[in-house]
Amino acid sequence: MYALGMIETVGYCAAVSAADAAVKAADVKIAAIEKVIGVHGALGVTLHLSGDVAAVASAVEAGKKEAERVGTVISAHVIPRTHTNVAEKLLSKFALNSGDAAKE
Repeated sequence: MYALGMIETVGYCAAVSAADAAVKAADVKIAAIEKVIGVHGALGVTLHLSGDVAAVASAVEAGKKEAERVGTVISAHVIPRTHTNVAEKLLSKFALNSGDAAKE
């Protein structure tokens, strides 16, 4: 089973910087991106990363540090051995489409 890592930022620039640092730091994939308008109209972006537990933990830490350097991190968390229902029911709503995956 794979782990799920999440980095929640304020703003798109911090999220893109976090994603770049995360995928460079470890063998993980960006599973989904969630964008919501939050408090005071700010854009909240949550990156969902998948891979083995150690890789996801390293990627989340690297991504969090880079996002903090660029902007604001709301939270970062790793869930080891994520249950399949989480990916099927929750992440599928924010999953990258096949056109986005081809650009990787």
